[in-house]
Amino acid sequence: MSTKVSDHVLQRLREWGVEHVFGYPGDGINGLLAAWGRAENRPRFIQARHEEMAAFQAVGYGKFSGRLGVCAATSGPGAIHLLNGLYDAKLDHVPVLAIVGQTDRTAMGGSYQQEVDLHTLFKDVASDFVETVTVPEQLPNVLDRAIRTAYARRAPTAVIIPGDVQELDYSAPTHEFKMVPSSLDRSSWTAVPSDESVRRAAEVLNAGDKVAILVGQGAASAQEEVERIAELLGAGVAKALLGKDVLSDDLPYVTGAIGLLGTRPSYELMRDCDTLLTIGSSFPYTQFMPEFGKARGVQIDIDPHMVGMRYPYEVNLVGDARTTLQRLLPLIESGRGREWYDTVCANVARWRQVMGRRATLSADPINPEYVAHVLDPLLPSDAIVTSDSGSAANWFARHLSMRPGMRASLSGTLATMGCGVPYAIGAKFAHPERPAIALVGDGAMQMNGMAELITAAKYRGQWEDPRLVVGIWNNHDLNQVTWEMRAMEGAPSFLPSQEIPDVQYAAFARSLGLTGIRVEKPGDVEAGWRAGLEADGPAVIEFLTDPAVPPIPPHATWEQMEATAASILKGDADRGSVVKQGFKAKVQEFLPGHGKHERHERK
Repeated sequence: MSTKVSDHVLQRLREWGVEHVFGYPGDGINGLLAAWGRAENRPRFIQARHEEMAAFQAVGYGKFSGRLGVCAATSGPGAIHLLNGLYDAKLDHVPVLAIVGQTDRTAMGGSYQQEVDLHTLFKDVASDFVETVTVPEQLPNVLDRAIRTAYARRAPTAVIIPGDVQELDYSAPTHEFKMVPSSLDRSSWTAVPSDESVRRAAEVLNAGDKVAILVGQGAASAQEEVERIAELLGAGVAKALLGKDVLSDDLPYVTGAIGLLGTRPSYELMRDCDTLLTIGSSFPYTQFMPEFGKARGVQIDIDPHMVGMRYPYEVNLVGDARTTLQRLLPLIESGRGREWYDTVCANVARWRQVMGRRATLSADPINPEYVAHVLDPLLPSDAIVTSDSGSAANWFARHLSMRPGMRASLSGTLATMGCGVPYAIGAKFAHPERPAIALVGDGAMQMNGMAELITAAKYRGQWEDPRLVVGIWNNHDLNQVTWEMRAMEGAPSFLPSQEIPDVQYAAFARSLGLTGIRVEKPGDVEAGWRAGLEADGPAVIEFLTDPAVPPIPPHATWEQMEATAASILKGDADRGSVVKQGFKAKVQEFLPGHGKHERHERK
C-alpha cells in the first residue's frame, strides 16, 4: 500500500515525539482521519466537544508538559473555532501547532462550501509561521519548520492541507532545483547576555537597599537561582499570575501575586522598593510597578522583543533566566542589612492573617473566599491547578499557596473565559499520573465547561490517576464584570447582562456518571472538597457563593471602598439579590487590615 500525504503527516508527528493531538472531526480532514485509522491512533486523537476546546486543551498540554501542543480541525468553521485558543497560546507564549484542512485545490477560489481564506484568517494568530501544503514534496519542510518555529518562538503555528492533497501519494523532496529538503533535529540552545551587560546589572542590584523581584513563567526553569539571588539581595519576590508556581509560597519573602488580582504585600513591595529585578515576565500593568524615577531596574528575558517596554529598566539582559542568573550570581554582594527583608516578611505574615479573617467572615450563603481558603491545605503535593477567568481567579491568586512540586496556570494575557476545564483536560494527558483541579465560575462553566465534562467522562479510564476535580463558584452572576462596572464605571449591576441561570452542575455531572456534589452551607465546604479529591474519577463540586463579596484590589484605600459602596447602594439597592442593602457593612467587614492600615499610614 502506498504512503499517503496524510500518513506521512502522522509519521512525522510521531518522529517529533508528538503523543496526542486534540481535535474535532470534519470532512476537511477526512484524509487525516483515515490515516489515523491506518496508524492505529498514533499519535492519539483526543476528541474535544468543540474546536476551541481542542485548542485550549493543546495550550494546557503545552503549558504543563513543556512540549508542543497539537490541535487539528476541519476547514471553514472548524478552523475559525480554533482562533480563541490559538490566541491564548500566542499571548501566553505557548508552543502549539494547528493542523487544518482546506477545500480541494480544484475548488479553491470558487466560493465553495466551507472555503475560507485561511492564510488571511491565521496570518495574525500564527504570524510566526503559517503555510499551505499544495504538493507532497513540500510537506516535510513545512511541517518541520512549523514545529521548530513553535518551539523557538514559543508561539502557535499553522499548517493548512487541502483535502485532495491529504489523499495524494507521498513523495519526498528530491535533490533538484527548487526543492527544499528538511531535517528533524532541534538541538537545544541557550541565549546569554554579554559579560559587560551582566556586570552593569550587578552594579545596579548591588547599589540597592530595598530590592524587589518580579518573576513570571520565564523564570520557571530557574527556581534555585531565583531563591539564591533573593536571599543574597534580601529581596521580596512578587509573582505574575503566569509565574504563580515558580516559587513556593512557603518562602517567607514571597509576597504572592501582583496586580489587580494580587496581594497587599506585593503592592507594598513595589511601592516602597528602590530597585526592581524582573525575571521572565511581561506583566503589563505599569501602575503596579514602582513609580518612575523611584527605583532602578534590571530585566531578564529570553525574548529581545519583550524587554524594556513595561518599565524604564536601566539594564535589559536578553537571555535564558537560569543561565543568565548563574552568570549574575557570583557578582552579587552579600551581607546587606536585614531591615527591608524583615519588613517584607512581616507584611506577608500580616496579609495571611487578613486573608484568613476575610475567608471566615459570614456571607449569604457561602463566602467565595472561604471556598478557596479551605481547598488550600487540602491540595495534593503533586496537584496541577487551573483557573478560569472571572472572580474565581481572585481567590485562586490570593488564597491558594503553591508548594514545591505543584503546578498552576490560567489564561494570563488574553484572560479568556472558558479555559479552566479544557486546560485541566490537557494537563491530564500531559501528566496522567497527577490530579488536576479546575477552579471555575458559573459563567465560564456555562460557556464551555459543561460540554467538556463529557470529554472528561469519555477519557477518565485512560488516566493513571483518574482525579479531575472541577470546583464551581455558583453565584448566578458574571461577577468579575459586575465588579468592574461598579468600581471602574461607577455603574450599578445591569441584571439583563449580568444575572445568569442557576444550573444544577452537580446533577449534570452525575448524569454523565461522574461524582457531583452541591454545597449549599459553609459547614459542608471542606467535606465537598474532600469528596472530590477522594473520588475515583472526575468530580464536580459546586458551591453556592455570595456575589456581594468584593474582590478588593490590593491598593484600595478605605475612602475608595466607601465611595464604591455608596455608589453601589445608590444604584443597586432595589435591583434584586445581587447586592443587598447591607452591602456597605459587608465592605467594612471585608476590609480588616486594609482600612486600619490605610488610616495608620495617613497618621
